[in-house]
Amino acid sequence: METETTETAIPAGDVELAADLVTPTEGAVGVVLFAHGSGSSRRSPRNVAVARVLHRHALATVLVDLLTPEENRVDQETAELRFDIARLAARLVSAIDWLRRSPDTAALPVGLFGASTGAAAALVAAAERPEHVPAVVSRGGRADLAGPALSRVRAATLLLVGGRDEQVIQFNQQARDALGGEVELRIIPDATHLFPEPGALEQVSDQAADWFAERLPSFGAAP
Repeated sequence: METETTETAIPAGDVELAADLVTPTEGAVGVVLFAHGSGSSRRSPRNVAVARVLHRHALATVLVDLLTPEENRVDQETAELRFDIARLAARLVSAIDWLRRSPDTAALPVGLFGASTGAAAALVAAAERPEHVPAVVSRGGRADLAGPALSRVRAATLLLVGGRDEQVIQFNQQARDALGGEVELRIIPDATHLFPEPGALEQVSDQAADWFAERLPSFGAAP
């Protein structure tokens, strides 16, 4: 499916976040906002690969840098800001609100795709905006770091974890038991944390696309 890419900036409090909005030229049935993982960015090759599969299912995507360039430089030295779930989640909420204001996306239900610590931020944001976010997918995510917000999540949540990522499986089992809405934990056999094994990321992409494609169009635009 042909797409159109727009580089933009999303206002979030006193900062602006660089973002890439990709929309199918024949129209979208939903939009998926990506929350990247620890030490990554909107240009993450893994998230870009997942986004390309979503486009084939008539889903628009937004890949956004949740940290400013200055914050990213600090984080590269300290690795602290990537674990600031409250900051990341607040910026995702700002991005959701921006999507609701933008003419090209205002009518579209929003899905959230989070990786690593970005998954926790996505779940907190979903809890804050249940009227706009019907579905969340976590890839190798630290969903457990969403803490008390997990019980307030109403979005249908898919937790994807590599079969050899044993500690993260345990974290996701804890999150699954705490989540308040529909939830599935699926294990990608023989995959490690970043899903570099042949075919592993393709499985993640296909399962995420199916999850969103089944849930976003039927949700419709919130009033």
